Amino acid sequence: MEDNFGQLIRQARKNKGYSQRELAKLIDLDFTYLSKLENNRADYPPKEEAIRILARQLELDEEQLIYLAGRIPQQEEDLLKQHYKDMPALFRRMRENPDFAQKVFREAVGTDRQE
Repeated sequence: MEDNFGQLIRQARKNKGYSQRELAKLIDLDFTYLSKLENNRADYPPKEEAIRILARQLELDEEQLIYLAGRIPQQEEDLLKQHYKDMPALFRRMRENPDFAQKVFREAVGTDRQE
């Protein structure tokens, strides 16, 4: 899977057989803005709801597309705002201790298993 927002939506659009104009009309975006998104030349990422509509139309993972667009889903943003004072310490500890970072990531995806 592509790890670049523009490449991912371009490939998914082509796989669906949409032109940029057709897709832009379906999701209510200006086609020139869609072109800029696909080419990673947009001045700003689309709003979360526009990304979700785009993801549904192209049958892509909404959360992945939001992150690839450079956005944080509102629910996670709210959590970050509640704990913003703790974030620098968390990131510093993860940088300093790769084992701790891996444990955090395993827990986050539910793959931490007792051996």
